[in-house]
Amino acid sequence: MGEFTVESLESPALTKAQLADMLFEQIGLNKRESKDMIDAFFDLIVTSLVNGDDVKLSSFGNFQIRTKAPRPGRNPRTGESIPIEARRVVTFHASSKLKEQIQGDAKE
Repeated sequence: MGEFTVESLESPALTKAQLADMLFEQIGLNKRESKDMIDAFFDLIVTSLVNGDDVKLSSFGNFQIRTKAPRPGRNPRTGESIPIEARRVVTFHASSKLKEQIQGDAKE
């Protein structure tokens, strides 16, 4: 199987539609199958995170759910003190392999 290339991106951000197009062009899936596969992949990640499960993608990184404690906040416009409620947030930690690849590109 060939290597995926992202040469013809029109914007600096990679979108789900562009991922589906790459599956269509480089793997040979039809457009509907490509879109469905990308949607299913991200739906699986979202469902896992909503259920409180970590998502680990080998050689890429880990998505984790973290619960942030309530804390006092401040309205920057008025200076009024506002309580910020406890909430769950998603964090991403890049794998060492991904970090090495990014640093390698930066040195060139």
